[in-house]
Amino acid sequence: MIVETARAKLNLALHVRARRPDGYHELETLFAFVEHGDIVGVARAGADSFTLTGPFAAALDGESDNLVTRAAAEFAREFGHGAHAITLDKRLPVASGIGGGSADAAATLRALGRLHGVSVEAMFPIAAALGSDVPACLLSRTAIGRGRGERLEPVAGLPGTPVLLVNPGVAVSTAEVFRRWDGLDHGPLPADPRAGRNDLEPPARAIAPVIDAVLDMLAAQPGAGLVRMSGSGATCFALFESEASRDAAAAALSGRGWWLLPTRLT
Repeated sequence: MIVETARAKLNLALHVRARRPDGYHELETLFAFVEHGDIVGVARAGADSFTLTGPFAAALDGESDNLVTRAAAEFAREFGHGAHAITLDKRLPVASGIGGGSADAAATLRALGRLHGVSVEAMFPIAAALGSDVPACLLSRTAIGRGRGERLEPVAGLPGTPVLLVNPGVAVSTAEVFRRWDGLDHGPLPADPRAGRNDLEPPARAIAPVIDAVLDMLAAQPGAGLVRMSGSGATCFALFESEASRDAAAAALSGRGWWLLPTRLT
């Protein structure tokens, strides 16, 4: 079996520039990824199958047409290679702004590519057709994303930087967040993401005010640097100067029923 980590995606900055005629939004974003995520396993099989496990499996249970099975179907349509048994260990919360289904689909493609000798570059058209974040998750490295996020420019990242992810246990609809976006272009992506912003934070905070509490608590932690919401929410993150300060922050925020993930940037 080929195993791939569907690394959680962070938007260190996310600038929404305009709504496009095709219904998507023109974006400028800085993608980054962490060491942890969902786990996808792929093996050759006599018939296609999909097995779902993990702490967040119930949120997807019963969804036979998900991004993982769609990615596998598109791979088979494009490259062949028969049937596969696919397992998804769902460790990340659903509808949380950190890649989720997009990262799972991308990890499925990478696993299939490794199994059958298909390059990542050859699978980018499939990834782009599956969703705006799937190409970035397929690349799974720090990159500036433009267009609807699919035009990628790899850049130097901050590998090893300690980071704490926090989700207050609310699922936020990406479509609803974009619907509430103010429609204004507040300027391009700056060279330093700390000087940027996430244009989807205000509408997400209006939908789920608990995001305010998460961001405020993260910002108050000793050693916290960049503090922001990722994607359309509700997961927030803070970059820390040391693993000790990150772990102290995780201890300070525990006991509230929130999902916490102490990890590092890749």
